[in-house]
Amino acid sequence: MAQTTSDETRAETLARLSRRLRDFVDDADREALAVLGVMSVALLAALTGFLLVSSYTVVPFAVFLVAAGYGWLRHQELTARILTLAMTVSTILILVLITAFIFVEAVPVVFYESATVAGISIPGLRLFTQAQWDAVSPPIRYSMVPMIHGTIMVTIIATVVAAPLGVAAALFLSEIAPRTVRELVKPGVEILAGIPSIVYGFIGFTVLSPWASDQFKILGQGTYLFVGIVVGLMALPTIVSVAEDALNSVPESMKSGSLAVGTTDWQTMTSITLPAAFSGVSAAVLLGVGRAIGETMAATVMLRGVPKLTDPLYNVFYGQETLTSLIARNYGEADGLQMDALFVAGVILFVTVLAISVGSQYIEWRMRKKFGGDV
Repeated sequence: MAQTTSDETRAETLARLSRRLRDFVDDADREALAVLGVMSVALLAALTGFLLVSSYTVVPFAVFLVAAGYGWLRHQELTARILTLAMTVSTILILVLITAFIFVEAVPVVFYESATVAGISIPGLRLFTQAQWDAVSPPIRYSMVPMIHGTIMVTIIATVVAAPLGVAAALFLSEIAPRTVRELVKPGVEILAGIPSIVYGFIGFTVLSPWASDQFKILGQGTYLFVGIVVGLMALPTIVSVAEDALNSVPESMKSGSLAVGTTDWQTMTSITLPAAFSGVSAAVLLGVGRAIGETMAATVMLRGVPKLTDPLYNVFYGQETLTSLIARNYGEADGLQMDALFVAGVILFVTVLAISVGSQYIEWRMRKKFGGDV
């Protein structure tokens, strides 16, 4: 009898503890949900205030910080998940807002430069069919053709300079150089990527441009050839670093198997290593091309700043203007339709870089599918 009573007492005690534990968990869940709700509402209110340019935006943002701090102390795991989710959503939202902003700001000049073909008005057609940019004297005209031409010229020259040098340097560091040399050279190459572009542009302006003017009898300074060379040197560290990582990711078993059947080191590099790492190497080159397209200060410092085509078009010994240098040179004093035209240049750059990124991803997917691996 006494044993039965003791068992019932223990069962009742366990039941009470279980109920208290459930109540505690329920209270903790309700508190966590309350903190989550306050964080969400405060963050949305801060975003709304920011978009409305309200001076009270700091209030909901301060509430969000206090709620996040309290949640981190009391419910760290859930708060960490919410914060990482909020940061991810914020990143995507910022990208969407930037994209929408530059496209919306470009609309007025697109309609201004409309042209009629077969009785149909095509918005923005004159932006890409005429070669005149004149923001001062009537009739006002805004054409992207000269700047697109200059950007293409600089990008082609920079790619011709950086791609072979970068891939060759990456192959040397990955497959040929001794470990000591690799450990010394690669950090040095990566440090070059941190040099500000204005430094490259200043060197090009004070050293390369005067030399080119003297040697080729050019009136004034600024040539697409030497701007492309400077930009190519700027893109070189990016290509070397990324391509070298891609080459190092090739499994050692593939190289050893090739050497085992009697191939030389050079044959292994050209027939095994490079094809297997082609997706990463091509991505490195495309990143370098993207750097060349988006380069601003070097082109702005070295080019003349005249928005017109060279004569003939393939003349690389004269340099006028690129899309990035147009924006950098004019944004401080531009207004109205001229400012909108600068946004058109920004849209062209955005779409071009986006296409390059998609192209690199497609190449990587094709090569991964072809080789059946993750290289």
